[in-house]
Amino acid sequence: MREIALGCAGQGLFAPFWSARILEEWARAAARHSPPQELTARGEIALISARWPGACIAPTPDLQASIYLPDPNDTHVLAAAISGGCDLIITMNLRDFPKHLLAEHGLYAQHPDAFLRGLFEQDHAKTTLVAHKVRAEAERLSGQAWPIRKLMKKARLPRLGKALEIQS
Repeated sequence: MREIALGCAGQGLFAPFWSARILEEWARAAARHSPPQELTARGEIALISARWPGACIAPTPDLQASIYLPDPNDTHVLAAAISGGCDLIITMNLRDFPKHLLAEHGLYAQHPDAFLRGLFEQDHAKTTLVAHKVRAEAERLSGQAWPIRKLMKKARLPRLGKALEIQS
C-alpha cells in the first residue's frame, strides 16, 4: 500500500505530508514485528525523507493540545495536517477521524483504497505504471507471479485492484 501511494506521489499525482511522530510510529510498529523490519522501516523513512525533504510537518504543541478527536493518540495526525495546509488525511482508521470534526478544519479523511482508486480515475496511465512497478518488485522479491488484483487485495486495495484488472 505504501509503495503504491508513494509511487503515485513520485509521479506527481499528490504531495505527501507527514510528521516526525507519524514516521516514528511507523518504525515502532515495524519493530513490534521484528528487529529487521524496524531497520527496513528506518531505511525507507530515510529514503522518503530525502526524496520529499519538505514533507515533514512540525505542528506546534499548542495546536495539538487544542484538538479533540475520539482517540487522543491521533490528534498529532490532525495537527500535522492542519499545519501542512492539507485537505485530506489518508487513513484506514476512519472511525477515529469523524467527518464533522475534520470539517471544522477544512479537512476530510479517506481510506487509502478510495484515495488511490480516485488517483487511478484521475490518471490511469501513471497509476497503472506505479502498480506494475510495485508488482514487478513483489514478483522479484517473492520469486512468484502476482496477478495485479491479488496483489492489490493483499495490500488492502481491492477497489484499485479491480480497476487495474479491468483496465488490463
